[in-house]
Amino acid sequence: MRTIDDLDVSGKRVFVRADLNVPLDGERITDDGRIRAALPTITKLRERGARVIVAAHLGRPKGAPDPQYSLRPVAARLGELLGTEVAFAADTAGASARATSAALKDGEVALLENVRFEPGETSKDDAERGELADRFAELADLYVGDAFGAVHRRHASVFDLPGKLPHAVGGLVLAEVEVLKKLTETPERPYAVALGGSKVSDKLAVIDNLLGTADRLLIGGGMVFTFLKAKGYEVGSSLLETDQLDTVRGYLERAEREGVEIVLPVDVVAAEKFAADAAHDDVDVDAIPADRMGLDIGPKSQALFAEKLADARTVFWNGPMGVFELAPYAGGTRALAQALIDSGAFTVVGGGDSAAAVRSLGFDEAAFGHISTGGGASLEYLEGKNLPGIDALA
Repeated sequence: MRTIDDLDVSGKRVFVRADLNVPLDGERITDDGRIRAALPTITKLRERGARVIVAAHLGRPKGAPDPQYSLRPVAARLGELLGTEVAFAADTAGASARATSAALKDGEVALLENVRFEPGETSKDDAERGELADRFAELADLYVGDAFGAVHRRHASVFDLPGKLPHAVGGLVLAEVEVLKKLTETPERPYAVALGGSKVSDKLAVIDNLLGTADRLLIGGGMVFTFLKAKGYEVGSSLLETDQLDTVRGYLERAEREGVEIVLPVDVVAAEKFAADAAHDDVDVDAIPADRMGLDIGPKSQALFAEKLADARTVFWNGPMGVFELAPYAGGTRALAQALIDSGAFTVVGGGDSAAAVRSLGFDEAAFGHISTGGGASLEYLEGKNLPGIDALA
């Protein structure tokens, strides 16, 4: 893949597909990590005299303008971080976008409105996506793909547009791919993987693939209760996917055959209901009350997981160990993050809620080897899937 160093960008309009899909509370950005991750590529292009047109999505609007998903607050924050004004186009690929693009001078930056306000962005119809990509191509001379969080999507601004302009891969995507190649091709061993999150069905394919590459799998979060049920434990009112029990039993049997250690919690924090003020207690996994739900791994499990990570040389983590957004159930996720740091291993935090947890719980991001900006894209890469947005940049 060509990098931006291979492009002559001076005086050129460069369309940068970034991932600026940040969480908002009204118009307040609650975590600007993805904006900060986009800065190096944008800054490098500015310093080389490019006229930078940034495109991104936010949330899941239904192919039409929706004020709650406007990127206007993101434009303001991007400008603050860059230390320069960022022009904002009030549409995605219409008259405002064309005028904004035409008005840019060397080293200036503009942000288009949410690309998902256009139905063609996410369309499954090649012609509809292609028509939008043609309109995007009119705005620029060159294309840089730097939205790792979207490269697993066959979307117009990610997949179709690179074929219509001279293109290169951005620094963020390049770094992400290099890290994931290390995990899949040359991990230093022991290689441990910690998986959490709510649903085991979201992780089936990656578990299947990791059973052939990892040495040790640590399972937490809501998904663990399907594993515990598969081993014969009662899980009370905890999250449970009964339709996945046979699949999980198969994974447990396969792991035993292939010598992959699967580590499950030995205790959980069981609460009366899903609420911060609910009555809750630490209970062993063989004693979860029928009327309670597990919302975090317990202190004994935290110690066990830390022990299982202590000798690891490579660790990949995707998914929180509990409902970390609620203080009584953040202990497991906090302990796991600290265990990654203490291990001294090459650690990769696999985007999404895990990256958000690192920031919201006050950890220094520099303490981890790599924090991914794309949870879904990271998982699909580890599943062995081709990523359309990467293929398009080849």
